[in-house]
Amino acid sequence: MAQVKMQTARTTLKEPDAAAEDLLSQLGGTTPKLVTMFASRQRDQVALNRAVRARLPPGTRLIGATTAGELDNTGIHEGSVVLGALSGDFDIGLGLGSGLSVDAIGAGAAAIKRACDDLGVRQQDLDPRKYVGLVIDDGFRYKKEELLLGILEKSQTLVLVGGGASDDNRDPARQSALVHVDGEVAGDAVLVALFRTNAPWAALRSHWYVPTGEKLTITKVDESHTRALEIDGRPAAKRYAEILGVEDVSQLEFGTPHGFAVRPTALRVGREYFIRAAWKPQDDGSILFANLLEEGTELELMKLGDMAGMTRSFFTDELPRRVQNPQAALLFHCGGRMWYASATNTVPQLAETLKAAPTAAGMNVHFEIYSGFHINTTLTTLVFGAN
Repeated sequence: MAQVKMQTARTTLKEPDAAAEDLLSQLGGTTPKLVTMFASRQRDQVALNRAVRARLPPGTRLIGATTAGELDNTGIHEGSVVLGALSGDFDIGLGLGSGLSVDAIGAGAAAIKRACDDLGVRQQDLDPRKYVGLVIDDGFRYKKEELLLGILEKSQTLVLVGGGASDDNRDPARQSALVHVDGEVAGDAVLVALFRTNAPWAALRSHWYVPTGEKLTITKVDESHTRALEIDGRPAAKRYAEILGVEDVSQLEFGTPHGFAVRPTALRVGREYFIRAAWKPQDDGSILFANLLEEGTELELMKLGDMAGMTRSFFTDELPRRVQNPQAALLFHCGGRMWYASATNTVPQLAETLKAAPTAAGMNVHFEIYSGFHINTTLTTLVFGAN
C-alpha cells in the first residue's frame, strides 16, 4: 500500500523558541519527511525558521510562507503558526528561485531545476502521474503568470498547485511576504516543492460560483496588460457597474458587499471555470485585474452560490471522489474570499467547513496557482491519500 499522511500542530505563542517547542511537542516523536510551516507575517520569520529547524530531525525538509491567516481543521486563525508534518511513501525535491521582480521566468526555471536536481530527475522526464509540484511565490510581486512559464517550459504536463505568500496587513505600502526553504528565508522569490509518489493524489480547486452563460469581452487594455480600459466597447468601470446594477463605481472593489465578488469573471477551459476576477476600479475609469489581459478575450460572468455549502460539499463529496482514502490536504485559500466573507459576516460558517476536510494545514494566500493558471477567489489544494 502507498500512502501519504499528515499530522498538524498550531501555536499562538509569540517567542520563537517557545513557539517551536510547542509545535514540535504536539507532533510527538514522529519523523516526517516534509514539514510545511504557515506563519503570521507579524512574526520574526528568520528566528522562527531557525528554532523549528533546530528541533526537526536532520533529514526532515522544511518549507513555508508568511500568511494572511492560517488554516487547519479547527478553523481560520490569525497571528498563529500552523505546521503540517507529512510522512509516508513519497520523495521530495525543493527549489528556490530568486529575483522575481527582475526575471520571473528565470526565477521559475531556476526553482524547478533545483527541485529536479534535488530529486535526481530531469525536467523532461517528469511523469505527470507520479510527480506534482507545489508552488509558493512572493504574492506581492504579481509575477505568477511569468514564473509559471519558467516552471513549465521543459515539463508542460506537470501539474502545479499553490498560492502566494501573503501578509495580514491590509496597507499596500506596508505589505511584504517571505517563503521558507529549509534554513533559508527569502522575499522576491518562488518556492517549488516537487513530490514523487505512487500514492493517490490530486490537485483540486473549489470556488463558490456558478456560471450564468452571460459573457463580456475585454475590448481595450493598457500597455501593462493588467488594466481593462474598455469592456464591450465601453469604459470598463461604467460597463461593469451597469452589469452589477450599482450607481457608484467605488462600490465595485473586490471584497465589498456589492462589488466584483458578487459577479466575477471566469475563463472557461474545457468544462472548468477558472475565476480571474476584476479587482479594483481606477480613478481613470479603468479596472485593474490581478492577472494579465488580452484584448478580445471573452470571459464568462459567474454568480454567487452558497459559500459555505459549496465549500463543505467540496470536502465531503468531490474530494473523496477524486482521491482514494484522503489523508492529507494542503490548503491555499484566497484572501479575497476572506475579504468577502468578512464583509458579509459569513467567516464562521466558512471556517466551520474545514472540519469536513481530511487532515489539513494551509493559509490565506495572495492569489492562487492551479494547473499552470494564475487564478483568484478560489481554494486550491493538494490532497494525498492511500491505496
